[in-house]
Amino acid sequence: MLYLSEFRFPDADREYTFRLREKRTCFDTMYPFFVLSKHSLERLDFEPITILYGGNGSGKTTALNVIAEKLGLKRDALFNRSDFYGDYLDMCRYKLGREHYADGRIITSDDVFDFMLDVRSVNDGIDAKRSELFDEYTDCKYSSFQLRSLDDYDRLKKVCASRSKTMSKYVRANLKSNIRERSNGESAFSYFTDRIGENGLYLLDEPENSLAPERQTELVKYLEDSVRYFGCQLIIATHSPFLLAMRGAKIYDFDENIVDVKKWTELHNVMLFYEFFKSHEKDFESDL
Repeated sequence: MLYLSEFRFPDADREYTFRLREKRTCFDTMYPFFVLSKHSLERLDFEPITILYGGNGSGKTTALNVIAEKLGLKRDALFNRSDFYGDYLDMCRYKLGREHYADGRIITSDDVFDFMLDVRSVNDGIDAKRSELFDEYTDCKYSSFQLRSLDDYDRLKKVCASRSKTMSKYVRANLKSNIRERSNGESAFSYFTDRIGENGLYLLDEPENSLAPERQTELVKYLEDSVRYFGCQLIIATHSPFLLAMRGAKIYDFDENIVDVKKWTELHNVMLFYEFFKSHEKDFESDL
């Protein structure tokens, strides 16, 4: 599905004209001005899967954030904005496809990191409550108790429960289900699968972070299926070879002085992997 078909950024001439007119002089930077134009990036044309490839500082994350803000997509974590961000967005233009997307969201590494911290915080609270229930069970099971009024009824129920159950059953009955403490990779993977639904436009910023190769391949399959079967469109900033090799992906190389479309096998990062494994080919063959 193609919900966003085209996005246009201001060219260098418009940016310099704005800077000459700008009266604010107390700023060291005019971010996001002059980040994308230094690579002559003026327009992105999208496919159901579009990938923005490049190293740190190449501008791929800036492009994602600009697109997300211009379209008003949902986001969880805050990101760095400058006083010039609104001015820059006013100069951007875009074209939508024929269909209206049901959900629009940008997902960043900060979103995933905050989610993992929240899970740990909840689990810390559950662990504290569990310790309280251990003490409560022991107190109720072995203390004498007499019902004197209706105010004691809750206490009576606890006493009866403690005397009819083992400690583990008593604690499980009175403790909400644990949010299973996952590894970072499991938490990151579940974050994406929980938030990517049907018929949505999703911008993903380096989703490979915290994911081992096996998890990255699982995420690739999930994303490809989301596009193929569930009407999603994806715009992904990444330098992971697993994501770069996604079927049908259109790849923009942000490491080029003039941003250009390339095959995933032509990208510098991928070629480094290829040359490394090629140089160790005999090591693999000797183990067979």
